[in-house]
Parts: sequence; structure tokens; C-alpha cells
Amino acid sequence: MDEQEITAAATRREAVLGTIAKAARIAGRKPAEIALIAVSKTHGEDAIRPMLAAGQRVFGENRVQEAEAKWPALRAEYPDVALHLVGQLQSNKAEDAVQLFDAIHSVDRPSLVAALAKAMEKTGRRPDCFVQVNIGDEEQKGGCAIADLPALLTEVRAAGLPLKGLMCVPPADVEAAPYFALLAKIARDNGLDQLSMGMSGDYETAVTIGATHVRVGSALFGARA
Repeated sequence: MDEQEITAAATRREAVLGTIAKAARIAGRKPAEIALIAVSKTHGEDAIRPMLAAGQRVFGENRVQEAEAKWPALRAEYPDVALHLVGQLQSNKAEDAVQLFDAIHSVDRPSLVAALAKAMEKTGRRPDCFVQVNIGDEEQKGGCAIADLPALLTEVRAAGLPLKGLMCVPPADVEAAPYFALLAKIARDNGLDQLSMGMSGDYETAVTIGATHVRVGSALFGARA
């Protein structure tokens, strides 16, 4: 890792933070209310280290196994890193996820709620939980159907999971704002105030609509392999 790599990472990071700050001010919000999750999926330690050196401390991964291969060594050097699971989670990986991650953004079905509750009781670790909503009613995507959400939230609360808010991935290639606005309304209606929404192409819009966590990959790391 050389100074040029660190400078490039810092420049990309500052540009994203600047965009977040601008969008927050437009919406009458404080930039500090929005967490930037640097999504490092498919990127190796050589790409992550410059971002760490540039000051980024919140990262997102899509797969438990990939994160297990990369992050223990990195966290030994940077113990203040917070790691978020932003991809789908299989119930049989719940305990591994609870051990490794500080937040899980893809709680979407009763079987996973039960697996996470069991894993938290066993390990003593309690990562923050976001319920993923299939906001565009897309068959190929994970997430709880909007109609099923009240029942799932009841189960999450009954199981004692640390429920923080909702997450969504809107349909691709259409205007994201209506989907973000719908998620924000659903969250308000259910007494939740944290929203994980917005990626590299639409995080500015998400911030103006109330995102508290934006999941940004390519704008920070460049295109994935």
C-alpha cells in the first residue's frame, strides 16, 4: 500500500461524504445522522486497506464466508471497524454471522429470526438487526413481502432481536425515490426510525428521503471484478 493508493481512496471517500452532507442539508438533516457503509464485497485486502487508512471504519459484506476469509486479520489491525452483513443470510450461517458482524441487514423470514435468536443466546453477541422488505415485490429478490411485514416484526420483537429498522433494495433501472418513500412510511407506521437504503447510484436520493445507512460500493472501490 503506497501513499498514492491511500490518497485515491481518501479522495473517493471524501466525495461520497460530501454528497451525503449536501443531500442531508437539503433535507434539513445533520450529515452525522447518516452512516456510510463501504461495501467491500469481492474486494480483497489490498483494496480495503487504503480505505481503512483513509479513515473509513464501517464496512459491508454480502457473504459470511467471504467476510470470514478477509476480516479477522484486518480487524486485528483495526479493532474499531464495524462490519455489516448486507446480503442474504442462510439460516445455517446465522451463528457464524452473529459471531462476525455488528449488524445484519437482511432479516426476512421467521426461520431466520429463530436461528438468529438461538445464535445470540448461545454466543452472547447481539448485532443490530434490520428487516429487509421486498419493496418492489420482485420474485428474484430477498426480503419480506410488505403484506407479511407486521407479522414478521412481531416475531422479531418477541424473539428479542435488537431490531433497529428496515432495509430495501429497490428495483433496478427505475426511479428509486418512490420505493424509498414507501419504506420510510412503513418504518414510521411500525415505530422504526432507522432506514438502510441507497447504493452508489441512488444514495443521494435516499439521504433526502431519510436513509440512516447507505450501502456504497463502486463509488468507493470502483467497479467490481
